[in-house]
Amino acid sequence: MRITGYRALTTVQEWGRPVGDANGVLADGVTTVPIVLVDTDEGITGTGIGSHVELETVFAAVAGQDPRSVTALYDRMLRRTFKTGHAGAVFGTIGAIDTALWDIKAQAADEPLWRLLGGRARTVPAYASGLDIGLDDEELAAAYRLYAERGLRAAKLKGGLDVERDRRRLELVREVLAGSGRGSRPGLMLDANEVWTRKEAVRHVAELERSLDLIWVEEPVRRWDAEGLAVVQRGVRASVAAGENLTGLEQYLPLLRAGGLDVVQSAAVGGVTHFLRVAALAHAHDLPVSPIGNIPVGLLHAATSVPNHIASELQDLRPPVGLAVDLDIADGAFVLGESPGLGIKVDQAAIAAIDPAPSSPSPEGPGVRPEHAGRRLLPPPDSDPATHN
Repeated sequence: MRITGYRALTTVQEWGRPVGDANGVLADGVTTVPIVLVDTDEGITGTGIGSHVELETVFAAVAGQDPRSVTALYDRMLRRTFKTGHAGAVFGTIGAIDTALWDIKAQAADEPLWRLLGGRARTVPAYASGLDIGLDDEELAAAYRLYAERGLRAAKLKGGLDVERDRRRLELVREVLAGSGRGSRPGLMLDANEVWTRKEAVRHVAELERSLDLIWVEEPVRRWDAEGLAVVQRGVRASVAAGENLTGLEQYLPLLRAGGLDVVQSAAVGGVTHFLRVAALAHAHDLPVSPIGNIPVGLLHAATSVPNHIASELQDLRPPVGLAVDLDIADGAFVLGESPGLGIKVDQAAIAAIDPAPSSPSPEGPGVRPEHAGRRLLPPPDSDPATHN
């Protein structure tokens, strides 16, 4: 079997409500989703979700190769980009191709990827994550009731701009999840998306912890600030989680050596091989691992095969336009299906019919760090994240 070519598609996730974090909000609730389809000479096509940046350059590393040699090809892609750097969006491109290759390998074996990787059970514990900072209280409650109906008992809220607003919103979601009548106390997490300094993080979280029990606080300071993460870790009761924006094991090592991580995260766009290596590194430090991202299908399959998976992020309850995925959400977990490979079907006609066609991310959205992040004396007067850029 040989890799013969690729196709790049872009679809959208239609949230039906504003989505964002402390760095900004997309008011129309539409986010772009890049897709890479990798074709073979035996008619098997693999699907990856990640990035299109430098796609032609990265693909040249695997063209004509046997896709079943996926881990060797992953390193081949890293070597192809090492001079210019495999970080950022290029790492997402490598991850998209890598995920597509795993999809091909499992399809060729006529097995779902979770079974090919050695998973025994096809259920993956989940927590709710609504990218919800732009919602008012009524909208927030309505959004998390939908998660509660699927059995979700833990939630991660976006915050970091106003401690009293964060407290009120966390308490509200706790009440919503508790109202599902499933017995155990709901779990709460807060994601600051790198908006604080070290001391701001400790002050903010410590104040919340006067009345709330947080499982973890996510990305409280900049992603590379190993000493800062360790300062926060020692200064609050909650665990510190980070890693979704790291690219390559070498970026995790300083954080682990400093004792700055309690929960090690890996983004879906980083690919299956990256996640498996991150999980092994975390396991060597006796730490749990948690996948991050919308439609993290590849990482869900991989999570079934690692001993230290704690929970995976569930964002939207619906797949992007033009994608059908063989999984269900029930009793607070992803339930993977029996379809060979990842179980993703792509409707190219539906994607081509999107009107207007998907465009680049908004310059006002959460992908742009606010000018005054980490330098706010007081919360913004209206605490409206949409105005903070």
